[in-house]
Amino acid sequence: MNITEYTPFHAPETLYALNEELIAAEDLRGSNMLMAFTGFSDAGHVVTQISGELKEQLAGEPVAVFDIDQLIDYRSRRPRITFTEDHLSDYRAPSLVLYRMVDALGTPFLYLCGSEPDLQWERFSLAVLGLVELFDINLVAWVHSVPMPVPHTRPIGATVHGNRPDLIEGISAWKATMEIPAAVGHVLEYKLAAAGRNVVGYAIHVPHYLSDAEYPPAAVAGLEYLGAAASLMLPSERLREAGRAVERQITEQVEGSSEVATVVASLEKQYDEHTEGSARRSLLAGDNDELPGADELGAAVEAYLASRDSGPQGEDGTDIG
Repeated sequence: MNITEYTPFHAPETLYALNEELIAAEDLRGSNMLMAFTGFSDAGHVVTQISGELKEQLAGEPVAVFDIDQLIDYRSRRPRITFTEDHLSDYRAPSLVLYRMVDALGTPFLYLCGSEPDLQWERFSLAVLGLVELFDINLVAWVHSVPMPVPHTRPIGATVHGNRPDLIEGISAWKATMEIPAAVGHVLEYKLAAAGRNVVGYAIHVPHYLSDAEYPPAAVAGLEYLGAAASLMLPSERLREAGRAVERQITEQVEGSSEVATVVASLEKQYDEHTEGSARRSLLAGDNDELPGADELGAAVEAYLASRDSGPQGEDGTDIG
């Protein structure tokens, strides 16, 4: 027996409970599936915002609920709970659920979202592939976000990967070959492609100096990429409005700090040179194709974060920027 083609000791189907009624629903056969997981690089809280918007704006019915206790290491990634004066409330338990949703035009689709598993990635991958086969999914599209040395004054970029050339070509502004830490989304994409399934992934580029706070424009970009790939009309107006407010506050902060204004101008120059220059250059590269110095970027980030400590706040009391 080829050791790379083993059968797990426990069937992947024991990882989740299925909604038998929805399994029989014909409108899910041949539909598209979206995926987004928290726990990896969620720069700008893009995945969190997208999941929140889809679950709040679109009615979702659970198709498969994963047994999170088999997949999460609670001690290394402790759930949040609120201490309110003299009692505990708002325990935010982790979850991982495959939902049936319907877009604004009445098109049904599947959405797999929740906490990225800490454990049993092979079983989890086999379980997801089994669900893809069960519903004969046409396309799987997933999204995550990464911090990049790009200015907030330029269009949101993305690195696109997968096995659908029509959804990939001409989009990625940053291309490189490197070994990176894998997210479960990467593993699923790899295995889906190996199984001959259509799959595409979008890594949304978030300005590195905004990666710790919610950045709605990047979430809007993620929704647009997912919607275009899967031919879905996804809700984004609330995030667009929030993005406009955030952009105004960022502009005020930049204008109030010469250090931040200088680094933003430098990033704009680098971005524009890359856009107009050779395709061989990366957005990460400065002159002579060298990465920006840690001191240069670090000083800019520290200056920005320092300004954010005393900067304006959003309606929920969190810092903007």
